[in-house]
Amino acid sequence: MEVKINTLISQESLEKRIQEMAEELDRVYAGKELRMIGILKGSIYFLAELTKRMKTPVTLDFLSVSSYGNGTTSNGVIHFNKDLDEPIEGRDVILVEDIMDTGRTLSYLVEVLKERKPASMQVITLLDKPSRRVVKIEPWMTGFTIPDKFVVGFGLDYAQNYRNLPYIGEIS
Repeated sequence: MEVKINTLISQESLEKRIQEMAEELDRVYAGKELRMIGILKGSIYFLAELTKRMKTPVTLDFLSVSSYGNGTTSNGVIHFNKDLDEPIEGRDVILVEDIMDTGRTLSYLVEVLKERKPASMQVITLLDKPSRRVVKIEPWMTGFTIPDKFVVGFGLDYAQNYRNLPYIGEIS
């Protein structure tokens, strides 16, 4: 089956917005050190581009969870595949996600991580699909709000393919 991908957000738009987000994080967290936690695998591209534009000292850690399998819709079951390598107690934490739709995954992760007593914790996401939200959670910072379409590129995949596209595309 051939997949057709239409550009939804250009590489240039991504770069501009990520720069703006990095500058905002630098303003808010000036004089502090941040622990940035990327949610694997999708957040890798966003996290890398964001942190390399920041002046604020950051340390990185990663979680791996899944709720999509090889499909195009979340099945609602969250699988925890990898936990953090280091404690977050007393740290300023930013949880970095590639896309937020139903909110189930992030809501679950926020609750789990709050039990670990970070000094502060915020959620940022490159993409937000608020029309799909089934759990009451909103990101602190969003790159782009998008319609309810299945998207790939810049870390987002369809059955592990298309992550390496330098833009966000819609599968049609």
